[in-house]
Amino acid sequence: MWLNSIIRIILINSLLAITIGFSMPAFAAKNVKNVRVWPSPDSTRVVLDLTQSIEYSYFMLSNPERLVLDIKNTSINAELSNLAQSSDILKNIRSSTKNKSDSRLVFDLTSKIEPIIFALKPTAPYGNRLVIDLVDTEAKVAENQKKMESDRDIIIAIDAGHGGEDPGSIGGKGNYEKRITLAISKKLEALINKQPGLTAVMTRTGDYYISVHGRTEKARNANADLLISIHADAYHTPHPSGAGVWTLSPRRANSEIGKWLEKKEKHSELLGGAGDAIKNTTTEKYLVRTLLDMSMDHSMSQGYLVAKEILGELKDITKLHKRSPQSASFGVLKSPDIPSILVETGFISNPKEEKLLINNWFQNKMANSIFTAVNSYFKRNPPDGSYFAKFKDVKHKVKRGESLSLVAQNYNVTVSKIKEANNLRSNNIKIGQVLSIPQS
Repeated sequence: MWLNSIIRIILINSLLAITIGFSMPAFAAKNVKNVRVWPSPDSTRVVLDLTQSIEYSYFMLSNPERLVLDIKNTSINAELSNLAQSSDILKNIRSSTKNKSDSRLVFDLTSKIEPIIFALKPTAPYGNRLVIDLVDTEAKVAENQKKMESDRDIIIAIDAGHGGEDPGSIGGKGNYEKRITLAISKKLEALINKQPGLTAVMTRTGDYYISVHGRTEKARNANADLLISIHADAYHTPHPSGAGVWTLSPRRANSEIGKWLEKKEKHSELLGGAGDAIKNTTTEKYLVRTLLDMSMDHSMSQGYLVAKEILGELKDITKLHKRSPQSASFGVLKSPDIPSILVETGFISNPKEEKLLINNWFQNKMANSIFTAVNSYFKRNPPDGSYFAKFKDVKHKVKRGESLSLVAQNYNVTVSKIKEANNLRSNNIKIGQVLSIPQS
């Protein structure tokens, strides 16, 4: 009896071990637990949410166009139907089992694409992910060419920070930075487009991802006179607060000039006719460096002045984190030919400011402050050939016997407009004083 009991125990334990042994591969198998699609005008991003990191390979097929993704030792437990409905590039996503342990995903496409595939490690609120960017190689990016006539619009590129797979910072109440930046950007776009002489171009118009390089390229393709990137700041404690404006740091500027020097095919794009004129000459490198330095200095100088103007408006509607423009190495500010600034609209990590940032009233105030500053700056400093340049302030040197009211009468403008244009607190003016006369 005793021996039989021992044998039974050994048999039961052996069976359990065998059962566990057979079930372990299924238990340890990796899973694609969810699939998300982020369409944009120029590409579509597909994100696979994974239980663990995976091994994968892929290849393309033609007639019809398909991308085939093979995933090793992984099962597909995600719902795939109707995922492609909002994409112009993606027709359908379907899955199959390649063998007992591997899975296959097939992406049916509307045209030839260039796949860019990479893995991402866990970052809150996401775990392991595999990102598949489907870039339409046949799509032509429409360029908003500046009018050559004397009344062209000034182009303002508005960059809503983050988007799609990149939520940006997340507030304590679960609000995403990417949604706040897009909301404020759209309000700013509407204000700019209502102003004769200004046109807004958005780097993204919906909830999709676009690279930092892609953002500056969109601004350049639109021949932008200014790039404004909208963000919401965050810190690991809830205490910091206030809005701020950032410009490119000199160190990053020098680094970017070095990179552009190596891109010979981009010289004409950046420097216009000068780029063609100096091509293939023995002194090309030195000439390009000089011209790029001048272009970068001009862009940084203009960006700083616009940043100061915006801070002057923001102080009337919200607390400022810093009262002067700050410099940093943000990639979106790196273009040597486009004055660029980054506006931090507040701290989403601060409970009070998070509540403000999602408030429609505050978003309108923020957009209006940025617009007022940009509009004022370009009215005083209009680019040559622009609509604003036709109405640039006239300069008047005060002569003996002239009063402010007489000057205003002579130029058919109100005294208050002259005082506003010259920051005058009284009606007193001096002989020899130079006044800016605003044009209606």
